[in-house]
Amino acid sequence: MGFYPTGDGWKAFDLEARPEKELPVFGVSGRYPAGSVVPMHQHPQGHLIYADSGLLRVQAESGQWLVPPTAAVWLRSGVAHSLAMPVTLQAYGLFVRQDVCARLPAFDCVVHVSPLLRELIISLAQAREENMSAKRMRLLGALVMEEVLTQPTLPFHLPWPMSETDGPMARLCQALLDDPGDMATAAEWADRLAMGQKTFHRRFLQSTGMTFGKWRQQLRLMSSLPLLMQGMPITQVALASGYDSHSAYTTAFGKQFGKPPSAFFPAREPC
Repeated sequence: MGFYPTGDGWKAFDLEARPEKELPVFGVSGRYPAGSVVPMHQHPQGHLIYADSGLLRVQAESGQWLVPPTAAVWLRSGVAHSLAMPVTLQAYGLFVRQDVCARLPAFDCVVHVSPLLRELIISLAQAREENMSAKRMRLLGALVMEEVLTQPTLPFHLPWPMSETDGPMARLCQALLDDPGDMATAAEWADRLAMGQKTFHRRFLQSTGMTFGKWRQQLRLMSSLPLLMQGMPITQVALASGYDSHSAYTTAFGKQFGKPPSAFFPAREPC
């Protein structure tokens, strides 16, 4: 099952009814207005999700990803997920037959999208509109698989509380996602949630698999990516993301992503 936007909301379409479903890899594409949220759903196939602009947010049972146009999310078959589009964007989804998924990662992750992989994804996702032959789709699908296998995985994963018992932690995570620059300490959050500090830290670690400090830093770094993409000076990005200086932000960014923010998304203005 999949969804596409209409003037009245979301309309579901059955991927199993499409003739291409017998192919090893096939795709769909759609343009989504800013603020769109695709409801939680799942597919029997493996799923590669890519957007050409902005920052695509993917929430799944195993966590959340904030994905720039240089990356795509890979989800194993059967993984329930939803999508959120903070800006208007063109999204592309490739579906990989289960017997072919064995060649791809056995875990949900984000992979780098090379220029070649980008063009392959777009071509295959638009194959139906272009009346592409099954032979060509098979060849493109095989090349997609080869190219995905050469791409490194990227640290864009943010674990998310999914259990019903994790309600307070989920509300906290959502509040920080809405305002990454929030400066409240762990002790202040514990007070807000009417918990002792030890209980707060234990519950957060149980809910996310990460300490509160590490989780918040990862959130801030991931949330800073769209600001960099907009060309905001790095000092302003640092302050908006909850860091007190350019150097503190640059150091944390380099440790997380392996390169400084100036190399990741060069700013359009001097910093």
